[in-house]
Amino acid sequence: MSKLLVDAEVIRALADILTETGLSEIEIAEKDQRIRVARNLSGNTVVAPVGAVSVAGDVPAQSLQQPQDLSKDPGAVLSPMIGVAYLTPDPSAPPFVTVGQHVQSGQVILLIEAMKTFNQIRAHKTGKITNILVSSGDPVEYGEALAVIE
Repeated sequence: MSKLLVDAEVIRALADILTETGLSEIEIAEKDQRIRVARNLSGNTVVAPVGAVSVAGDVPAQSLQQPQDLSKDPGAVLSPMIGVAYLTPDPSAPPFVTVGQHVQSGQVILLIEAMKTFNQIRAHKTGKITNILVSSGDPVEYGEALAVIE
C-alpha cells in the first residue's frame, strides 16, 4: 500500500502561492503521490491528498467533503467573465446587495473588473439573495457562481 507523507510546510507554501497569484488551485506530484491545494467558491483553501490511502503513517485518509457546486443551481448568478469581483461601487460605499435582501430582475448586485473595465452583474430574476459566494477583491472565473437568488 502506498503511503502519502504530508508536509505541513509544503501545504502552507502552496496555499501562499494560491493567495499571491490568485490561482484557484495548484498540484504537485512526486512518483505516484500528489497533493492538490484548491480554493473553493468562497475563497477558503482546501487541501486534498489525491488518491491517498493513508496520511502520515497508518491513519486512514479522511474522505474530504467537496464544496457544493452551486453553478448548477437555477438561482445561481454566474460570472460571465474572468476578473475581480467587487460588492460595492467604491470602498466607502455600502454593498449593492446583502443576504436576505429582495432584488428585482436586472438590479445590479456586484461588479466584475476585467481589463480595467467595471462590468455590472445584474440579477437574472426577481427574488431574495440567499447566498453571496464571493468577497470584494476575489478573483472569479467564467461560469463561477457568484450569488444565489431564490
